Amino acid sequence: MHPIDLRSDTVTLPTNEMLEAISKAELGDDVFQEDPTVNKLEHLAAKTFNKESAIFMPSGTMANLVAVLTHCHRGDEVILGDQSHTFLYEAGGISSFGGVHSRQIKNYDDGTMSLEDIKNSIRKKDVHFPPSRLVCLENTHNRCFGMPLDINYINKVSEIVKNNSMMLHVDGARIFNAATALNKSVAELTSEVDSVSFCLSKGLSAPSGSLLCGKKEFIEKARFNRKALGGGMRQSGILAAAGIVALNEMPKKIINDHQNASILAKGLNAISGISIDLEKVKTNIIYFKLDHSKIDSVTLINSMLKKNIKFFELGPNWFRLVTHAGINEEDIEHVLIQFKDLFSKI
Repeated sequence: MHPIDLRSDTVTLPTNEMLEAISKAELGDDVFQEDPTVNKLEHLAAKTFNKESAIFMPSGTMANLVAVLTHCHRGDEVILGDQSHTFLYEAGGISSFGGVHSRQIKNYDDGTMSLEDIKNSIRKKDVHFPPSRLVCLENTHNRCFGMPLDINYINKVSEIVKNNSMMLHVDGARIFNAATALNKSVAELTSEVDSVSFCLSKGLSAPSGSLLCGKKEFIEKARFNRKALGGGMRQSGILAAAGIVALNEMPKKIINDHQNASILAKGLNAISGISIDLEKVKTNIIYFKLDHSKIDSVTLINSMLKKNIKFFELGPNWFRLVTHAGINEEDIEHVLIQFKDLFSKI
């Protein structure tokens, strides 16, 4: 049996169409903005999100970092969730590179932060406090069960932000999953935000890269910050070519990942000793709790590895599975068979 990798949707491989596009990509120097394939991708991304402009980034981490550095000055404060990717998994870059202070507030299981908490976290103008400059949301929310943030919530946050002369950035690494789950376009989901980043190499299955979208002036400043961070890539049309195929072809296939996640979650939840809140399986991310007196997390992980099944433990007896384009219905069936077999022998 081939390896079944449920650790993340970052393990996706480019499609044959992407590989063909890479081999035929027209190239130039993107730092001079002369790579026609990168220019085409940036134009397509801006059009897809109905934003004025976009810029190609090496990674989602850099896209979020550049967004914060472009919106904020040194000493400013950004309000974000305590479970957000930018706070937990991006190496503290906004503080170490940008001198930007983060103020974390509670993320709820649906990925939201309380509107009242956001309002109450905005600093009054006072010599003792860093200026509140930016609010960051994450959609879908990785640590919060892959839950999608709906338009109504995003627009309410946007209203708070605008009323306080601040800016709103969305880490949309998996925003196409959110759009699929909510049956909305990504443009609708981000119509009231100042900037949005999204990843090409997760659900969209491209080999690498992210994009940052926003107003033209914002993207011009972002281009400077990208260069300062070492993110200017020369003939990066090789990557952009796959990104164009990803944007054009992969969003319509994400529904398959969600359906596979639902089937997998229901099957696992039926096994005694595994607990899943099925109401929280809305996209391609499943969290499950192991509650069994005769099997521990090490045994579970190692037993599945022997069956070529990989996934992460994110906390004590707390696991994450992620479906993606590299996982099909037969893989889901095989995973369920192996789990049932293991638990039946205990």
